[in-house]
Amino acid sequence: MSKERVIVGMSGGVDSSVAAYLLKQQGYDVVGLFMRNWNDAQVTLEDECPWIDDSRDAMMVAEQLGIPFQVIDFSESYKKRIVDYMFSEYEQGRTPNPDVLCNREIKFDLFLKEALKLGADKVATGHYVRKDVMKLSNEQEEYRLLRGIDSNKDQSYFLCQLNQYQLSKALFPIGELQKSKVREIAQEIDLVTAEKKDSQGLCFIGKVSLPEFLQQQLKPKKGKVIEITDTHPEVLAYAKQIQDQPNAEGAIKRLKLNPEMGKVIGEHRGAHYYTRGQRRGLDIGGKPKPLFVLQTDVENNVIYVGQGEDHPALLYRGLTITSEDVHILRDRGIDLSDNRHIYSTQIRYRQKPFDGHIERNSSGDMIVVFSELQKNVTPGQFVTLYNQEELLISGVIS
Repeated sequence: MSKERVIVGMSGGVDSSVAAYLLKQQGYDVVGLFMRNWNDAQVTLEDECPWIDDSRDAMMVAEQLGIPFQVIDFSESYKKRIVDYMFSEYEQGRTPNPDVLCNREIKFDLFLKEALKLGADKVATGHYVRKDVMKLSNEQEEYRLLRGIDSNKDQSYFLCQLNQYQLSKALFPIGELQKSKVREIAQEIDLVTAEKKDSQGLCFIGKVSLPEFLQQQLKPKKGKVIEITDTHPEVLAYAKQIQDQPNAEGAIKRLKLNPEMGKVIGEHRGAHYYTRGQRRGLDIGGKPKPLFVLQTDVENNVIYVGQGEDHPALLYRGLTITSEDVHILRDRGIDLSDNRHIYSTQIRYRQKPFDGHIERNSSGDMIVVFSELQKNVTPGQFVTLYNQEELLISGVIS
């Protein structure tokens, strides 16, 4: 009986290196594959895009482990599916999450399809997540996506858009381990990536400076910075509204800022470069408290700012996911008509989860109502809803 073949997405980091090692120890026929996702020097900082070094590290690990290795170029598709989408979203005043998109569009779509062409039975990555399988009464199987054991490294948020087919083909060898144990294993077998720092950059590209990255495509356009005080009557009225636990309609009411509500305190380089809740990059000082971006208006090229991270205009009681953007990972895992069920909810990676429940409006959109006020609910980002450790629902914040 032949071994089951697993193709591992090797990034040149310690996590995917150890994932490949563990799979080989478990008896799989392991192949390493590095995804080259970027080669456009005009739209990045070449000295901060170390894909060449990463691919060399991945190849050296493959040699150490005695497994086949190859590099595949997805750069054209990555530009169309991820980078062009990022630019488009920023241009519209939204803040996309390229890592979620990379997993959905590249790692578990293009990479998976290519792996199957190469004879793979499964694909594997170095994500800190787990999956298990549920046997259904009709002899079918359903897969659950679970948080990683290491709560500080749990990456289920980034895989929130996977579907049942993709989960059926995926293995996550390090999801049951603490990061410290992964490092320990790498050191024990003397992997070249054992001491390598974790990547903080874009998926399989590396570290880039996002402001400079955006400026390569979205040209500067000077505009007004308008400060809104937290004592403005409309701000105070909004603050009172969101303090009370509202119904679904009240949860998604938004304070719409306009120039008449504040005063001009400076100039910015382009509203499309900024995002809600942003603190750095304003270059305006002399205020008692730090300034935060409250809202952006890309149509009129205005950004609104306020003092302090607790400014009422930064706070929200809920959000909307349009019906076409609602993604359910497991159909039998949820009764969408039950608006009393409390979900563990996140609106960004590594955020402390908070309680929320869901309701539907007349258009079929999903409204997530928060049990407590949340800061910086950012359009374009993803919200995830868990039932204990299982990720059940995700969607783009509208």
